[in-house]
Amino acid sequence: MSKTKILIVDDHALVREGITAILRFYDDVEILGEASDGKEAIDKASKLNPDVILMDIAMPGLGGLEATFEIKKKNPEIKILILSQYDDKEYISRFLKAGVSGYILKKAVGTELINAIRAVARGESYLHSAIASSVIDGYIGRKTIAVEDPYEKLTDREKQILKLIAEGHTHKEIADILGISAKTAIAHQTNISEKLDIHARAGLIKFAITKGIIKL
Repeated sequence: MSKTKILIVDDHALVREGITAILRFYDDVEILGEASDGKEAIDKASKLNPDVILMDIAMPGLGGLEATFEIKKKNPEIKILILSQYDDKEYISRFLKAGVSGYILKKAVGTELINAIRAVARGESYLHSAIASSVIDGYIGRKTIAVEDPYEKLTDREKQILKLIAEGHTHKEIADILGISAKTAIAHQTNISEKLDIHARAGLIKFAITKGIIKL
C-alpha cells in the first residue's frame, strides 16, 4: 500500500509534535517534514513534494493563505488541508477560493483528522462538520446578494503584501520576506491603495483587521 506523504505546517512546535504523535498510529501516512512558517512551507513543498500539506493559518511573516497561493501556483497537484482554530466564514471562504481541498478545526480528534487526510488525498473535499453548514449558508447568501468585495480586486501578491503591511513590516522587511526589491514592495502598496481607495497605512491596517486578514 502506498503511503500518503504529509508536510505539517504550524508555528507551534507542540502542535506539530501532537499531530505527528496522532498520525504515527496510522500505517497509510508518512510524515516527510515540518515547517514553522509560510516561507519555510513553500520551500519544503518544492523540495519534498508531499501529497498533502496540513496548513495552519496564523503564522509569523507569510501566513497560511499567502503560502497556499504560492504553493498552489508552483505545485497545483499538492493537496492542502487547513488545520485551524478559526471557524470564521471569511477565513474559510478565502481559503476555499485559494484552492485548498479541506478545512478542519484543531479541536478535531484523531479519527476526523485521518479521515480528512484520506479524503483530500483521494481528490475529494473535506469540511469539518461544525463549519460545513455556515459555508453553505454563506454561499447561498452570496448567490442571493451579489456584492463586489474590494479585497478580491487584489492579486495574490498584493494580498500577501497587504497582510505584511498590516502586521507592521517595513518595505525592506517585506522585500526580504518575499524575495523582491523594496522598490517593488512600494509599487505593490501603491497598487493596493489605489484598488482599495485607502491611501494611509493606518487605513490599510484597519481594513485588514475588518476583513480578518490579521487578528488583534
